[in-house]
Parts: sequence; structure tokens; C-alpha cells
Amino acid sequence: MRRREFITLLGGAAALTVDAQAPQNEKKRIGVLMSFAETDASARAMFEGYRNALAPLGWVEGKNLQTEVRWAAGNTDKIKAFTKELIEFRPDAILVQGTVSTSSVVHATQNIPIVFVNLADPIGSGLVTSLAHPGGYITGFMTDLSQQGGKWVTLLKEIAPATKQIALLSNPETGPSLQLFLPSIQTAASSLAIETSVARVGSREDIERLIAAQASVPGGGLVITPAAFHTVNRELIIGLTARRRVPAVYYERAFADSGGLIAYAPNYVEHFVGAALYIDRILKGAKAGELPVQISTKFDLVINLKTANALGLAVPQTLLVGATEVIE
Repeated sequence: MRRREFITLLGGAAALTVDAQAPQNEKKRIGVLMSFAETDASARAMFEGYRNALAPLGWVEGKNLQTEVRWAAGNTDKIKAFTKELIEFRPDAILVQGTVSTSSVVHATQNIPIVFVNLADPIGSGLVTSLAHPGGYITGFMTDLSQQGGKWVTLLKEIAPATKQIALLSNPETGPSLQLFLPSIQTAASSLAIETSVARVGSREDIERLIAAQASVPGGGLVITPAAFHTVNRELIIGLTARRRVPAVYYERAFADSGGLIAYAPNYVEHFVGAALYIDRILKGAKAGELPVQISTKFDLVINLKTANALGLAVPQTLLVGATEVIE
């Protein structure tokens, strides 16, 4: 995938720091809806990136800022309930993570500014009509994932050359539509003579059955596609792929950090840092719908060499050289 730097506020970032100071006598309210679990270290790092970026802009929790945070842990019922709670909090703006959570908030309010993060396809999801002029009360930070699916397939084949059949782990209730990734997945798989199948999972038992089935397939492998459900069940997925000796590629670097074989993923912390800048502008009077949706095409490639060795895989030097990080 073509790499280019985060298209954020770059030229305007300096201006942001010299805007009018944050109000000192008026406490602003922010609602935050996180799709992941509060115990998830990766999700905490994302949220802390947001908080740390707010502080230099003059926003101090308890002084001129009051934040209500809800952690849905990949549960769609919780997303609906927390959406209602945050709307009733009457915030000045809402920061929301993920496609499903953003859709929930958008359909629950027509007048509260919304800043989304970790979205893949806001136009295809019907959340905005234009990236340059999103309109309404919504804007945010997305990643161009159109070619990511193909990259997952080629990376898995590189690190596990025996791969011949890949199952695509999917949970459409808590993640973007698989259709977003399928064209590039099918193109890459066809060029490498790899068969693919879609495996929708909705429970831990589904995950266990699917990974056991892939272990019995000669040359079987897994592509774990984005979904909050998968993130919540990260340890289960990693443990089963290790025990069943199934090579897998993941959509988030936290999987590789936790023992997964290889991850090719956006740097989501950047989204949250950018979101803090947008929240700051909104609290100072900017209209969310007039702030362009920002696009990141920066990806991290993380390889867990210890896991590769345990699976008997010799990682090609080309992969090691191109990795953002190699975990030993």
C-alpha cells in the first residue's frame, strides 16, 4: 500500500495552539463512546493519546472540562444503552470510536457535534456524504482500508509460504462490512493461488470451532478482519492459533504485541490525537460539519518473531527489514 503521512492539520496545527484559550469559567462536557473494553491496554493507549493532546490546548479535567466515558467491550446492546446515556448527559460534543458505535450515536441525535475515530468507510456507511464537507454535525478521522485486505493476504503468504486456504474471520455486527476488504483480498488471493472463505463468528464457541477447523485444512491460515468483537476476544484468538498452530494475520498491532504472528494495521493513536484537536476547535466554536474528514494511510507492520519461531516459520529478511517493529 502507498504510504503517505497523516493528512491532518499540519499547516493549521500551529494555529490551533495559539487560538483563544480554553474557557476557564465555563465547564464543557464531552461524551466518549469506546467500542473496546476498558481493560484493553491498546484501547487505553488510544484514549490516553486523546487526553494527553487536550491538555496543552488548555482543557483540564475537573476545571473547565467534564468527560463521561463509556466502554462497550464490543457489545452491541451496551453500545445502544451507552449511546442513550451519553445523549442524556447533554454533552457539547461526543467522541466515538468505530463504525457501529458512530452509527448508533448519529441516529440518536441531530444536534450534538460528533467526532469519530477508527472508521474505515464513512461515506459507504452513510455517515457523511463528502469527506471535504461532511455537513451536519459530524466529522472525524478515517483510514483508507481499501487495499488493506490484499496486504493481509500477501503478508500471510510471505511469512507462511505453505498457506493455501484462508478463512476470513468476520463479525459484521461490531466491525465494518467485509465487502470493503473483499475486492483486494480476492485479487491478492487469486494471484497467489489461495482459496478464501468467509467465517462469521458471534461467540467464543464459534471462534473455537473455526480455528479448529482451519487447523485441519492443509495450508490453512486466518485473516482476522476488524471488529470490536475480535479485539475483546484477542487473547482467545491468539491462544487458539498458537495451540492449533494456525498462522494468522491481524488488523491491529495489539494482537502482535500480545503474541499474534503478524499485524498490519493503522496507527490508531494518531486518530485520537487528531480528534483532540477537532474537539478543541468545536468547543471554541467551530462547526463539526465544516471540518473535513481526515484520512490516514500510515500503517504499522509488526512481526512477533518469537511466535514465528514457535510455528516453525522462517521470516524472510525482506519482511524483517520492512517491519515497523519486530518483537523478540
